Amino acid sequence: MEITDLSPGGFASACYLVCEGQDAVLIDCSATPAAVKAALDRCGARLAAILCTHGHFDHLLTADALRDHLNVPLWLHEADAELLKDNEKNAFSLFCGNAAFHVRQADRLFGDGEVLTFGSLSCKVLHTPGHSKGSSVFLFGDVAFTGDTLFANGWGRTDLYGGDALSLRHSLQALSALPQTLRIYPGHGGATTLKSALDLIF
Repeated sequence: MEITDLSPGGFASACYLVCEGQDAVLIDCSATPAAVKAALDRCGARLAAILCTHGHFDHLLTADALRDHLNVPLWLHEADAELLKDNEKNAFSLFCGNAAFHVRQADRLFGDGEVLTFGSLSCKVLHTPGHSKGSSVFLFGDVAFTGDTLFANGWGRTDLYGGDALSLRHSLQALSALPQTLRIYPGHGGATTLKSALDLIF
């Protein structure tokens, strides 16, 4: 499995292209269509889907442009579906005021524990509420994409719509049961091991 880090996108949001042979998925969508297309060409792969770790605007900046240019579906946890149509709930208004921002509804919704398969690529969804109601981690074997649930040096804020500090703590405790050697790729900042990230918390 090959991971291409297309970060930072707008608002320093991460965007990762995951390729296995000719199959690829994009984790979050802040990179431009041109950048994603160039990375796909380098890998010799075709994009099957965009998987969103949660529904905040900074992880959806190029969602519609990518869907239009590459004809791929956007997947999101069902608990965050409401965020895409509401700039108050997805935090765009907080950072950008009354500027225009529109994202079409997700094409597919997933829930906790689902296994998503795209050709030779497969991942398990771990629902990790706290930063948002639908925040999720995507587990690809010994690699996890943690979105804004867990960073290399901390965790996501809980004061936005749908955030809850106690839920986030429970989510972090659940992640601590995973193999500590997991390589994590957060929604902001650099990659690290699960152990290194959790050692700063517990």
